[in-house]
Amino acid sequence: MPFTTVNNTRIYYRLEGNPANPPLVLSHSLGADHGMWDPQMPDLLRRFQVLLCDTRGHGASDAPEGDYSIEQLGRDTLAVADAVSIRQFAFCGLSMGGAIGQWLAIHAAERVTALVLANTSSRFDGTALEARRQAVLKDGTTGIVDAVMQRFFLPETMARGDVYAYSVRSVLLASAISTTPPCCRRSRRPRSSSSATATSPRRGRDTGKSSPAGYPAQR
Repeated sequence: MPFTTVNNTRIYYRLEGNPANPPLVLSHSLGADHGMWDPQMPDLLRRFQVLLCDTRGHGASDAPEGDYSIEQLGRDTLAVADAVSIRQFAFCGLSMGGAIGQWLAIHAAERVTALVLANTSSRFDGTALEARRQAVLKDGTTGIVDAVMQRFFLPETMARGDVYAYSVRSVLLASAISTTPPCCRRSRRPRSSSSATATSPRRGRDTGKSSPAGYPAQR
């Protein structure tokens, strides 16, 4: 498995596709892992070389103790790109991944060729994130999985037993108890959207609505 080490923390990544294609970095949401992007990969690989990684505390990456700042997650992303010799890249981040994208647009604009901020915010609901953090500390991810899945997927998607939706559910349930609280605490105070917008080379805008297939409409 490919890893790079950032400040004594191993970060798992995957690099796929033709090196002659422009690079695209994908960043997943809180409680997920790089597999969140599997449905999009066949289409993306036709046009891009795709770099995916598990954010620290998620998936196969290490989960060191303590809170994780958005700056720290952004610097992890840059370190992974450096490890595979990618200097500039397009970036797409979903929810927490979008917060990471905003930090990159502000602090590493020269690295970002295009930016997609999907289903994210410049200021997350601190009360809701704190409630989520406390629920995980008390009961593990089983205490939040149903509420999270309702935000991620349409009811009919879950009702028909969608394989992808249930794979996301399994990843969330398998998340270490250390995963959600550190990211929840620090995700409450991202930079303002005006700063991110001013430095973004090109911007995409997500509607916040579900896809026709019913996934993902994540927050």
